[in-house]
Amino acid sequence: MSSIRAARLRKLLLASAGLTSLASIDMPAASAQQVRDPLPPVEVAPAQSRKPVKPARSEGRPARRTAATRSAAVPAAQKPAAAATAQTPLNTNVVAESASGLGLTVREVPATIEVISAETMREQGYRTVSEVAQGAVGVTSGDNPAEPSAFSMRGFTNSQINTLYNGIKIGPQNMTSRIMDTANLEAVEFVKGPASVMSGEGASGGAISLVTKQPHTGPIRSEADFSWDSLNSFRAHYGSGGSTNVQGLDYRFDISRSSLNGFADDTNTKTFDVSSQLNYRISDSLKVWGAIEYREDRSKAYWGVPLVPIAFSGSHATTGIVSGNYVSNYNGSNLGAVTIDDRTFNTNYNVLDNRNVAQEVWLRGGFELKLAPNLTLKSQVYGYGAEREWFNNEVEAFNANSNLVDRERFYVAHSQRLAGNITNLTWDTNIAGLDNRFVATLAVSDLDFVRPGAANFPHDTVTLVDPLRGYYGLLTTQQQTARIDNEALSFEDRLKLTRSFALVGGLRVEHIGLDRNSTDVNGLEKANFPFSQSWVPVTGRVGYTWEAVPGLTFFSQYATGADVSANNIFLLAPTQPLDLTTSRTYETGVKHLFWDNRAEWSFSAYDILRKNVYAAAGGMQLNIAGRQESKGVELAASVRPTEALRLWGNIAYVDARYADYNFAGGSFSGNTPPNVPRIVANAGASYRFFTPWPVEFGIVGRHVGDRFNTDANTVTLNAYTVADVYAFVDIPKTVFNAVDQARLTFRVRNITDKRYAIWGDPFYPDQILLGAPRTYEISAAFKW
Repeated sequence: MSSIRAARLRKLLLASAGLTSLASIDMPAASAQQVRDPLPPVEVAPAQSRKPVKPARSEGRPARRTAATRSAAVPAAQKPAAAATAQTPLNTNVVAESASGLGLTVREVPATIEVISAETMREQGYRTVSEVAQGAVGVTSGDNPAEPSAFSMRGFTNSQINTLYNGIKIGPQNMTSRIMDTANLEAVEFVKGPASVMSGEGASGGAISLVTKQPHTGPIRSEADFSWDSLNSFRAHYGSGGSTNVQGLDYRFDISRSSLNGFADDTNTKTFDVSSQLNYRISDSLKVWGAIEYREDRSKAYWGVPLVPIAFSGSHATTGIVSGNYVSNYNGSNLGAVTIDDRTFNTNYNVLDNRNVAQEVWLRGGFELKLAPNLTLKSQVYGYGAEREWFNNEVEAFNANSNLVDRERFYVAHSQRLAGNITNLTWDTNIAGLDNRFVATLAVSDLDFVRPGAANFPHDTVTLVDPLRGYYGLLTTQQQTARIDNEALSFEDRLKLTRSFALVGGLRVEHIGLDRNSTDVNGLEKANFPFSQSWVPVTGRVGYTWEAVPGLTFFSQYATGADVSANNIFLLAPTQPLDLTTSRTYETGVKHLFWDNRAEWSFSAYDILRKNVYAAAGGMQLNIAGRQESKGVELAASVRPTEALRLWGNIAYVDARYADYNFAGGSFSGNTPPNVPRIVANAGASYRFFTPWPVEFGIVGRHVGDRFNTDANTVTLNAYTVADVYAFVDIPKTVFNAVDQARLTFRVRNITDKRYAIWGDPFYPDQILLGAPRTYEISAAFKW
């Protein structure tokens, strides 16, 4: 470690010292054994945390969370050690490591956390992380190669939400996230509201962590999944894990391949993911582990369809997709009242030689050492490398003067390298007779980011209908670089004042150092470059949990966060505001598990304030918005009144507003941020017939309220409601003797064939991304 870094760490220490889905809800285990043993369904065990979890208060079969996951009751001897604890209906008995380093279950953390398990993803047909997000409480997402992981949560979007990979941040979400298949994932964790204590800068709106599948101790279990849909898409996955013949050595290996065809002409996304991990228990007090993962994705991208004047579309104008009046941000023409022309539903305006590709490699390893019965040291080192490239036509803007569509090309590539270490020390102790757990974490990382990008932006015009797509044309490039070093020291503590009441708090002191440079096509440095900037944000949270009666927990918290005020840290320019925003939240709620683990509900209310905000004004321009306020409530519930019937649902309401958002020529104060609906709701039901070949039918509905595509709030993406239906049959073991469990599933997505706007990019406000139409899918899953 350099002397400069050591000095920074000493400053951090001094600064800190000075700061005075629903899984299956099942019947009791005895009856479950009688009903399910002869004909076990595909799902064997719920997704488990990588840490031991708190046992449920009453013994029972796996319970159901928001997306209707089913788990079979199998003899304990056949279960992996990690699968000993049954899920609760809302999955609140698992440990979400992205939410706290204290090893607490979701019920024990004074915040709103949602964990969607691999079983939920499989049963609900969530093929990508974007689809997982759309099933979560109050979360919306883009759903195409152009916007693979653009999330909205509690009134915040894009770089205000951290995307983590196994708890590690690699950069701003709107720069580094890629479309990702779910096959290799154990869970997706959603941490709502400011979450900088755990994930650092960029988490004013929360964090989303993608957790890969982990080794388990026990007999080797293998699985294979296949699917095909009416767009000629396919997915395939094979996974295996368990204990090897080497004493103490466990493994997990997964490989998946997918080719997802889009509904727009000539659009396709191909993914390939290989992940593996070895855990080696050297002794009762020492475990070492290593993991490697390779991912790639290749897309022929879809960037949406243009807003068109109703007067031009005539009989081809649609209703219920968009509404409002619009003056083109790109060409300045007045479109008047706008619509989506029905002749463009499947039109791809991208050039024929477009490409959107990425390759990513992860290397991780570490150890867990029990220094004493109450003292544990953990450490991991990691390395990450990524190569990404976008080569597209990304602007499709209708020109009311020519009645043609203006297009503009865009090129950019990333070469990113990241290396770091996270070390924490956990101390369980007793203070004046009170149980206490304390965790200190030191995290350091170095990141190099090289960004060759276009220096010219070729443009042309095409017809609205049946455009001649052409080719990219001349490309000249220039280069930008960003080097970021980060050191963070954080502390968390839980003090149990009584058996049912606990105080939970955390503090993070962080140093962020940025060095940026930018050169032109000739390699000459641009004006005001290079430059350096550093920040030392201090963020924290404090709250309580109170289990008033067994299963009924009240909680409240105050938390703070920080993120870059203008766009994202990779692209900051010396002429932009270089301060961090600050955000804070007040939140309170309740989590209730009852009816012998067959029902669960949760409720939360929050008030978030973010200050010193800069927001997109269209194109690549930024406006100042002094404050962003977000207030809302979230409610989720799941119940299984009978063995055959399951019901679940959630609803979120948010009132998000700008304040003090004034600029030359106007004000957006009082306006709603882009892609933030007031209402998001999900609901579902399923019914199982206990026939010799058990069959289950289910339906899932989703409603998303009105949204805007820019801060100006002149064009509305109208509310929509869609529904999926599915049916699966569990095939008895007697049919396939070598396979323990087999399931065939038929699914219809968007059964009403609803046409709707799913997302609007505020940097490309002349066009709208449409949601997928009705598709049919068949799939097969096997476990042995």
